[in-house]
Amino acid sequence: MTQKVISTDKAPGAIGPYSQAISAGNLLFISGQLPINPADGKMIEGAVDTKTHQILNNAAEIAREAGTDLTHVVKTTIFLTDLADFQTVNTAYGEHFPEAPPARSTVQVAALPLGSNIEIEFILSI
Repeated sequence: MTQKVISTDKAPGAIGPYSQAISAGNLLFISGQLPINPADGKMIEGAVDTKTHQILNNAAEIAREAGTDLTHVVKTTIFLTDLADFQTVNTAYGEHFPEAPPARSTVQVAALPLGSNIEIEFILSI
């Protein structure tokens, strides 16, 4: 199976030794995305719904670089530091997947990189 690193400056760069995404066969694996503004590399301020939209926009740019889009997402995992944010995230997330939403897991974690309260990873078909 051929693997290819996917990278774009239209989404935040990796903050560690990993790739923004890897395509492998007919799948694209997008690493966990934080609500970072790619223009300045800083975490955005605001409510968790605003952060959710930023993450999904970043993922869309990575998908675009790989020649696909978020309509091909088959699975996501959402990491929250507080499950009380679940419904707010659901509403924002649902705006990006109005029909046939992907399979998904949502888990509460003790902490996330850079003090974020949300991170989302993606698997897409390509």
